Amino acid sequence: MFRAELDAIDIRILKELQADGRMTNVELAARAGISAPPCLRRVRKLEEAGIIEGYTALLNAPALGYDLVAFCMVGLKHQSEANLKAFAAATGEWPMVRQAWMVSGDSDFLLHCVAENLTRFQDFVIEELTANAQVDTVRTMLTIRQVKKVGLVEL
Repeated sequence: MFRAELDAIDIRILKELQADGRMTNVELAARAGISAPPCLRRVRKLEEAGIIEGYTALLNAPALGYDLVAFCMVGLKHQSEANLKAFAAATGEWPMVRQAWMVSGDSDFLLHCVAENLTRFQDFVIEELTANAQVDTVRTMLTIRQVKKVGLVEL
């Protein structure tokens, strides 16, 4: 299913689910302006097409003791496919790395990290990240505060 195949109701369903993925099908149907059975069929079709990848809960990190959010721009020593794959695999082993992107430009990867505090983040950067065999450079950016938080896709 491609964007061209999505009609206005599909787009409305996606907008509503992106804002609140926990609502009931009945509530979603009302917001989309259709009855519940066709709404459920549409949602299942969007899930099967891979447009809806899944459902998660957004957690309040500071309330759970995770007070630091940082980004790391990582440059590798060599950009061979094997090195890129090896580093990408390593990111999966680091719980502090919550999201990772392979990027173009001055760096090869951008890592979104969440830690309990600065000491734990520094330990990760020194003992894990810069110690990785593929890593050449690491530039870190500590966040001050998040100023915008919306769904990942504009519809």
